[in-house]
Amino acid sequence: MSSNENENNRQENKSLLLANVIAIGFFGGIFASLAGIAAHYFKFMEFSPRFILTSWSDMAWIDRWQGTGMTLLVYGILSIGVAFIYYGLFKKLKSIFAGIVYGLLCWVLLMFALKPMFSDLPTFSKMSSNSIITSVCIFILYGLFVGYSISYDHHEYLRQKEIAQNQSGS
Repeated sequence: MSSNENENNRQENKSLLLANVIAIGFFGGIFASLAGIAAHYFKFMEFSPRFILTSWSDMAWIDRWQGTGMTLLVYGILSIGVAFIYYGLFKKLKSIFAGIVYGLLCWVLLMFALKPMFSDLPTFSKMSSNSIITSVCIFILYGLFVGYSISYDHHEYLRQKEIAQNQSGS
């Protein structure tokens, strides 16, 4: 294999890795918000993930299926950015604990730093213990999914890169 082909394969693998980060982030955001919507529906949380829309608008469609769809889409898109932050900072950490801690950090960031942006998100002191525990668990699962998936993909990319270097060097 020529060095030019090796470089093309490496670029292709890097592009695939970044596409996987986008997919992991998007689907992680959708699944986490879907879990939040289900938790709200079954009364495990007193607030719905729709707070992201209802804090900014009081349009009637937000409470219908269109609002659910838009909520899932918004979380999916925002989650792509969150996944890239993980990729940029923690991709080398191959541990489930990194993802768990990242999920907890995301929850703390939302509840304390970003709370002023969302009027329909209750303050921490006004949340029930069920809401706190449920939302923390959803964020932990989200962080675990995003973190471990991205780290696994990154380590797989490095392994493939090492195999290609060994093959070209032999």
